[in-house]
Amino acid sequence: MQDLNILSDQSLEMPASPYQARHFINGRYIDSADKRQSDRRSPSHGIVVSQAALGSEHETEEAIESARTAFDDGRWSQLSGKERSIILNKVADLIEKNAERLAIIETLESGKPISQARAECGGAADLWRYAASLARTVHGDSHNTLGKDILGVVLKEPIGVVSIITPWNFPFWILSQKLPFALAAGCCCVVKPSEMTPSTTAMIGDFLAEAGLPAGVCNIVLGYGDPVGSLLSSHRDIDMVSFTGSTAVGKLITKSAGDSLKKVALELGGKNPQVIFPDANIEQAADAVTFGVYFNVGQCCNSSSRIIVHEDIAKDFVEYVLCLSRKVAFGNPLNDETQVGAIVTPEHLQKIDGYIKDAVKQGAKVSLGGDPLSVPNVGEQFYQPTVVENITPDMAIAREEVFGPVLTILTFRTLEEAIQLVNDTEYGLSAGVWSANVDTCLEFSRRAHAGTVWTNTWMDGFPELAFGGMKQSGQGREIGSYGFEEFLEVKSLVMRIGNTRQKWVKETST
Repeated sequence: MQDLNILSDQSLEMPASPYQARHFINGRYIDSADKRQSDRRSPSHGIVVSQAALGSEHETEEAIESARTAFDDGRWSQLSGKERSIILNKVADLIEKNAERLAIIETLESGKPISQARAECGGAADLWRYAASLARTVHGDSHNTLGKDILGVVLKEPIGVVSIITPWNFPFWILSQKLPFALAAGCCCVVKPSEMTPSTTAMIGDFLAEAGLPAGVCNIVLGYGDPVGSLLSSHRDIDMVSFTGSTAVGKLITKSAGDSLKKVALELGGKNPQVIFPDANIEQAADAVTFGVYFNVGQCCNSSSRIIVHEDIAKDFVEYVLCLSRKVAFGNPLNDETQVGAIVTPEHLQKIDGYIKDAVKQGAKVSLGGDPLSVPNVGEQFYQPTVVENITPDMAIAREEVFGPVLTILTFRTLEEAIQLVNDTEYGLSAGVWSANVDTCLEFSRRAHAGTVWTNTWMDGFPELAFGGMKQSGQGREIGSYGFEEFLEVKSLVMRIGNTRQKWVKETST
């Protein structure tokens, strides 16, 4: 084992018993009709930390029917924007009040460090507040130049019943990038979290009820992609699917939804580059690279796992990143100081390791890490911070989403070559550029095929700015006013003023 900053102690006590997560349908918590449950064993501590009701077609149908009825009778969609805003702000207050409880269970279910879970769960309240503000901004257009007796009005109305399917890596944050915006638009929803991290989503049912959300407006069904997720993407009473997860599953959802021509919004994978030019602030760039690849254990669609550094500074820059990587606090997620936690499942750990071993067989060099790791007094489901050099652009590790704490290094000579490397991928989620030259930053930003481009920073985000990808990183946008608009349908209203319409069928005398 190479020199690493490993933390085995923890700052918090373990819960006394597993959390019991249940479905939330038509305003009340229920168990599955067949009483089936699934256990979630903590990837970091190896104990059962939650037991969740395991949904079937029965519960999914019940939830969809509840949302459909709630939307059609207008109990939510016909409220004023002000009334919806008040309830969403109350939910935000309850999220902040319960942020520590949410963060602890999320850390235990996902393996992420408690400091990052706190930021995710507590910070999500800001998304709810921003969505609440948007509820009062919905407006269309009027056209009064269509003729003296015609008034045209463009209305924006909620799209209907939305199924929201969320992943395991940021369960509460990604829920909050979707649900409050759909609710702000006046939609009714059925939510399915990942079966690996169901609890924080299940908990929000309490907040919604306490805040005064009418029963049936938001329903939560726990369980597996088959049957729950499959039914939520194909059911005739679902008007839109909003999904975050792998590109492969996103393609399946698109095909399933296509039979009924539902609207589909997808936030999928990424192979995100940071490009480092010789005139960059090397210290800041190296720190951002280290953060970008190890944040959330690298299990992040925005992970900057692909570094493209100018050959004139490549050796010194990589040495700097290696030095910082050895200082990253790694280990027990319940330690306040930990920065890199556990891998979500043993199978995913083996997948990460497989990418590295295959790259080595093809001539790559592992400069740091490259193996699973056991943390004393905690567990074995960890992977060392890893840096891989001697990479060629055709290697799988340079093209596919590893989704772990693994950094690959490529080099370039010219701006043209850098942009070619950046765009030579099926993904287009995010990209970054580091340079003191504003012209370089602007040209790169215009030419990079990515939904978000960061210049001289990485992963700064704000509720006001839309998020989403190009190419096989997805379609549609989340958060911001553009993400809000995804949940609205446009309707044109043509009004003739007065009795001025000319008859098409002329009367004849008999």
